[in-house]
Amino acid sequence: MLNAMTVLLGFQLIGEIITRLAGWPIPGPVIGMALLFLVLVLRRGPGEELSRTSNGLLSHLSLLFVPAGTGIMLHADRLASEWLPLAAALLASTLLTLGVSAVCLHLLVRKGQQRQ
Repeated sequence: MLNAMTVLLGFQLIGEIITRLAGWPIPGPVIGMALLFLVLVLRRGPGEELSRTSNGLLSHLSLLFVPAGTGIMLHADRLASEWLPLAAALLASTLLTLGVSAVCLHLLVRKGQQRQ
């Protein structure tokens, strides 16, 4: 478990370093996650220890959102002043996600029917 946590936190650290050095507005953990995904694709999947540790973290995922929710409340004034663009972005991203999900589901169902 210690090795797997070191791998996960190492990729997050690499993402943070890239973000800070490049000055990108993308969160470091997102870049770290993309790099980890690339490495796992090249290795053809995670090892047993990384898989077990990741599943353990995913089972407690709701606890990981508490600090993020607290952080949002620190910016309540900004949320109040910029609620309209935020609401528009949330609505647009939700509709886009629903559309992309529907297209993917349609393609996967059609591909599944062709196999049968």
